[in-house]
Amino acid sequence: MDTRRTLPEFPRKPRVPGRFPLGTESALARHRIRTECPDVGSVSVKNSVPQSLNPSLARVPAILWLAIAVCLASAGPTLRAQSTAPLPGAGLAEARRRAFERNWDLLAAKSDVDIASAQQIVAKSFPNPNVSLSVAKITTDGKPQSTELGNSLFHRSYDTIAAFNQLIEIGGKRDARKTSARAGVAGAEARFSEARRQLELAVTRAYVAVLAADGQSQVLRASAASLRREADIAETRLKAGDLSKADRDQIQIAADRFELDANRAEGDARTARIQLEILLGEPVASGMIALSDSLDQLAARPVPSGWETPSPSAVEARPDVVAARAEVRRTEAELRLQKAQRIPDPTFLVQYEREPPDQPNTLGVGVSFPLPLWNRNRGPIAIATAAHAQAETHARQAVAAAVGGWLTASNDYRTASERSGRYRTRIVRDSAAVLETVRFAYQKGGASLLDLLTAERNDNDVRLASANAAADLANAIGGLDAAVGTATSKPTSTDTRNPSRP
Repeated sequence: MDTRRTLPEFPRKPRVPGRFPLGTESALARHRIRTECPDVGSVSVKNSVPQSLNPSLARVPAILWLAIAVCLASAGPTLRAQSTAPLPGAGLAEARRRAFERNWDLLAAKSDVDIASAQQIVAKSFPNPNVSLSVAKITTDGKPQSTELGNSLFHRSYDTIAAFNQLIEIGGKRDARKTSARAGVAGAEARFSEARRQLELAVTRAYVAVLAADGQSQVLRASAASLRREADIAETRLKAGDLSKADRDQIQIAADRFELDANRAEGDARTARIQLEILLGEPVASGMIALSDSLDQLAARPVPSGWETPSPSAVEARPDVVAARAEVRRTEAELRLQKAQRIPDPTFLVQYEREPPDQPNTLGVGVSFPLPLWNRNRGPIAIATAAHAQAETHARQAVAAAVGGWLTASNDYRTASERSGRYRTRIVRDSAAVLETVRFAYQKGGASLLDLLTAERNDNDVRLASANAAADLANAIGGLDAAVGTATSKPTSTDTRNPSRP
């Protein structure tokens, strides 16, 4: 007796037209793996999936699941590499150029110029005329309105009026409005130039901050390496009995502290790079930008001529002062406009009227204007007066701030130049000589461990201070350029452009 179980036969589903058999789909999937994911190689997979899956997913060939998994796995490193790949090297000039093209705040300032230009178009426009057509005296009781001229619509005794109305602005309203719009455009352009000036200064400081942090890290790494070499010598002397274990441990502890400080400086450099990339308008600020300029190059840049004393003409040409002066002109024009609003604007009328049979064709003219009995526009005039006074105060404040900023930048440059020069020409060299002398004496037994560690710390502090002095000088030159700079170039379509961004 045959005890084997006989499985019931299930009816096969009819094949859907336009679909390939299961084996053909698997072959196509394997072909796509070989062409799109060559790293897979030759893989043998059974065409089965767990039955616990959704039935619609269970019908998908397993080779397709493998293709999806392998493609995602191979694309993962690529995506990670794209997010962490170093950005192209950039000098300070290149960094500024990138910021001018893609910085978000600068793009917003450019939009303000476009808005002001659109307002100027509105200010130049004349008021549109009004045209009206009316028909009156149409009977509602069915009484015939035909005349001796006929019974057509044109000949009936209807009162038909076609009128043309045109408002004429008087009192200098249109001129004041155009003056206000021109001042608004000038102010927007000056604010755009001021945004460029501030952005240039911010990029310079962020660039210098990255270089300063890198310099500190290098100095601390060098100090730690020097102490590591001293620790090796101390280990030899310890074995020979010339040095105690406590002295050896002190050297190692000092080296460890320098290395930890170097790690912190590297973290600060990464943070500074991220801030710089944000200013440059990078879509993803990864902190991987490479800088091609050095602190010494930035500290050796020429300073603008005439930086010692503020020049009145240069102060008046600064974009922040230009913007403040433009705002004074705009509010002054707005005040004239509000005062002119007290004068009523007449509306002239020309009309044609036809009322057969007595008055078949007549013309009429007229004029109308509002009577300023209850409203003399006192409120808007008071607002415009206060706004004009406020703009004048801000203009005086802008001039004072420009002069004060100029003097501050000049003083910072003098101080930083003298400080960096003394470190570069004398203090760093003397500190290195003292360290070499103490180090030689310590190796020969003529100096104590305390003398060596003190000399190492002093030399490390001197080199850090020298790097900071160079960074201060580079920032001082950038601040002097911003304080003395008189570039008020008008934005055009090529000054800022919005590149393709994610």
